Amino acid sequence: MRDDDRSTDSNRFDPYNADRPLLMRCACGQHASADEHNSALSAVTELKRRSETTEFEAYSNDFIEASLVKALFPQDAMRRRFLRAVGKGGAMAAIGSVLPVASLQAMAQEKGALEKKELKIGFIPITCATPLIMAHPLGFYSKQGLDVQVVKTAGWALIRDKMINTEYDATHFLSPMPLAMSMGVGGNPVAMNVATIQNTNGQAITLALKHKDNRDPKNWKGFKFAVPFEFSMHNFLLRYYLAEAGIDPDRDVQIRVVPPPEMVANLRAGNIDGFLGPDPFNQRAVFEEIGFIHLLTKELWNGHPCCAFGTSTEFIQKNPNTFAALYRAVLTSAAMAREAKNRELIAKVIAPQAYLNQPEAVIAQVLTGKFADGLGNVRTVPDRADFDPMPWQSMAVWMLTQMKRWGYIKGDVNYKQIAEKVFLLTDAKKTMKDLGQKPPEGAYPKFTIMGKVFDADKAAAYADGFAIKRTPA
Repeated sequence: MRDDDRSTDSNRFDPYNADRPLLMRCACGQHASADEHNSALSAVTELKRRSETTEFEAYSNDFIEASLVKALFPQDAMRRRFLRAVGKGGAMAAIGSVLPVASLQAMAQEKGALEKKELKIGFIPITCATPLIMAHPLGFYSKQGLDVQVVKTAGWALIRDKMINTEYDATHFLSPMPLAMSMGVGGNPVAMNVATIQNTNGQAITLALKHKDNRDPKNWKGFKFAVPFEFSMHNFLLRYYLAEAGIDPDRDVQIRVVPPPEMVANLRAGNIDGFLGPDPFNQRAVFEEIGFIHLLTKELWNGHPCCAFGTSTEFIQKNPNTFAALYRAVLTSAAMAREAKNRELIAKVIAPQAYLNQPEAVIAQVLTGKFADGLGNVRTVPDRADFDPMPWQSMAVWMLTQMKRWGYIKGDVNYKQIAEKVFLLTDAKKTMKDLGQKPPEGAYPKFTIMGKVFDADKAAAYADGFAIKRTPA
């Protein structure tokens, strides 16, 4: 049964929440019970209050004020002496006596007319989509003048197809998908762009309980694994991990594509030995007492990208103001999701049937990083999942090296050219600055993956240097 079918048929049971029949839903139809409705509503109310009374609302005004002070006092020492002498309030009062600060702030808030206000954004019901999902009930889209429908979707192939057919205006992507789609890998090329990374880390290798005493991947020949899609960090990281242990992922094991909501059921049925998948399904396997977390993918590459927010290049060109509004909403949401103090409330907001349709306790374990691992331990890993939005182009280059390594792309690859065309790093930095956020410097930071440093300047040699790779036919 498709996941989107489950969300619309009130006479059926959710197989991932068999103890919570959909017939007991609340009046709004988005929650399994009145208690769940009230809990989520309270969480939404509190998060809205925080967003309206903290720095999120003040980003733009603070940015204008800081820019004015810096322009009037370009030397750091002089600027510090001035602020120490009169304080921030006194400084703005003094500047306001000669410059129209309020008018400048009002001008900064003015946005171009939206070309399209009613939008459909697709998402897969996983915690990776947290910023896109929570922006809906918290009103971050509506604050930008957008009427957004976030649409739960059954799998990544359907996400791809709906973007190609323009049924969705923007979407939750696996980070490598826009690269593959833009290059025409597996189909006709359709130019796509990554606007932000939706989440970093947030994956794990989960194994069936029968493998508790078989933790060395060198002994995994013959195993059957699931990943959510070929063009996914899940597939690339699993292949990397296996190959580092001397296991050829194309010859020694089977790797199957399984939609994330079906991974737990397949593990229970014995169809697979394990999966490298997104949360909350790693934690759900522990919750169901059918699997254990072998390792978090942050142990392979701490800070690695997983999912992304993006759209087609055509949509951006036709709707630049609408795209900018989406950008602002998603980046504001990501900034709020990054704060640890908000994670438990966010779990309440995204747990209901309309979004992830999972027990709140499962999602809270993922987002807070305090979780049972299925091996009798309670672990504390605060950055088990994070929501750093920067679409680093060196991340894209690494993905392309793995596509090259495993034979998904043939011939010579202009790694940086493709990365810079698809990953909109400059746009992300500009929008962050407009929101008063401080973007990091650079475009091609180096990363350490399983103890080895990746340098995007040496991508071709890196891709060719692996002992285990797919030999061209």
